[in-house]
Amino acid sequence: MKEVISVSNMRASDRATIEGGTKSLDLMYRAALGVYDSVKWQESIAIFTGSGNNAGDGYALALILKEKGYFPELILCSDKFSNDGLYYFNLCKENNIPYLEFSRINKKYDIIVDCLLGTGFKGEPREDIAKVISYINGANSYVVSVDINSGLNGDTGLLSLAVRSDITVSIGYLKPGLFLNKAKDYIKELVNRDIGIKRVEEAYYLIEAKDLSPILRDRLNDSNKGSYGYVGIMGGSYAYPGAPRLANLGQTALYSGCGVSKLIVPDAIYDLIFNNVLEATIARIESNDGMMVFNKENIDAALKGLKALGIGVGWGKSLEYEKILEYILLSYDIPLVIDADAINTLANMDLEILKMAKARVILTPHLKEFSRLTGYSIENIKENLIPYGREFVNKYGVTLLLKGPTTLVFDAYNTYLINRGAPGMATAGSGDVLTGILVGLLGSYKENLGLASSAAAYINGLAGELASREYGDIGMVSSDTARMVSKAIRKIKEEL
Repeated sequence: MKEVISVSNMRASDRATIEGGTKSLDLMYRAALGVYDSVKWQESIAIFTGSGNNAGDGYALALILKEKGYFPELILCSDKFSNDGLYYFNLCKENNIPYLEFSRINKKYDIIVDCLLGTGFKGEPREDIAKVISYINGANSYVVSVDINSGLNGDTGLLSLAVRSDITVSIGYLKPGLFLNKAKDYIKELVNRDIGIKRVEEAYYLIEAKDLSPILRDRLNDSNKGSYGYVGIMGGSYAYPGAPRLANLGQTALYSGCGVSKLIVPDAIYDLIFNNVLEATIARIESNDGMMVFNKENIDAALKGLKALGIGVGWGKSLEYEKILEYILLSYDIPLVIDADAINTLANMDLEILKMAKARVILTPHLKEFSRLTGYSIENIKENLIPYGREFVNKYGVTLLLKGPTTLVFDAYNTYLINRGAPGMATAGSGDVLTGILVGLLGSYKENLGLASSAAAYINGLAGELASREYGDIGMVSSDTARMVSKAIRKIKEEL
């Protein structure tokens, strides 16, 4: 796992490192050296600088480039300097590195280095800086952003106007704003360079393939289907008969490692999907108007022996669902993945039931569903993704998988970021496939629900990437992602 820290944590860690005896000038030079080592440089280089220490990184970089035989130019977009920035700017002048004001630019550059605004920036750029950002975005140059893209919020990934980079070189630690909300549409490549700063507060964790080794374990020869768990996917209605099948399409739960996958559907749609289900088994729940009704004996029979359950896919809306969900929450000591319409059902109930639940609950909302659960507006959530996620988990004791461009998973102890996926996954049914994968993993692994949820999001995202390569972002559908699950798992295991 790679550590990701908030802007305030980064600021405190930087300060503590300096107070511990490391000179701030040395840290600035290390940052510049990290940027130099991350880029294939060309002859024509312009370094655009603002007024803070981010500009100082640019001045130090200019000195390194000059020493290495390049001829950088400094484009001054502010007449103000930080103390350390002024030190390196004066060295640039002593070394005859040319500099000019932004208004005097009269040529095109092969490479533009963005050192305008740092990670502490919030809100909307000033008019003069906004003009510079617009110029960079229209320059048709290779753009290098230092630490973060100017205009991008370091904690939230929100922006009104920001630099679009070909590569962003994060300094010290990755920041959440490099992954969340709009960030991924502005950063083509992201690297991080360690410069010797030791963090002082808790970190978040970016999941890597190697972190999934406890879950994607090699199977034993001396094993059988029972060794890997019977799991269930409970959902569907007459209006949405295909949704639970999609969650199990291509045997997504089976591809993900469970021994047996049981589809639990209303009896009214049993005949509609029976002929399309191969390896999976099917259980029928009593229904009325194509929707499940609460029948304790019926539910107990369907859930008997299950090691994990996903509930809500294609359910629709019915007051009976509150009775069903309450009964399962309070009666079954198994991992319970609450998704889709079951989340909407839960949002209409007293959430205090989560504190009393016997089931080990995993919630998988997208932003609109999380808004229904919390009462916060979607825009407010976007500005507080991590704080609100932590708040919810701390209050209700659940595991939360919050879907987005970068998925966030919260458990009692950690916050995980899963930076996998493709734009083509923004299509109906992608969440259903994720539920199938997660439930499948939980058939044989339930020691750490946060890690299991992260693994499911990683596998789902990678499968989506593989589908995108084959079908394209526009042409792919969620069933294409489902078909790539086994390939994604094999690719991950090859990296372990």
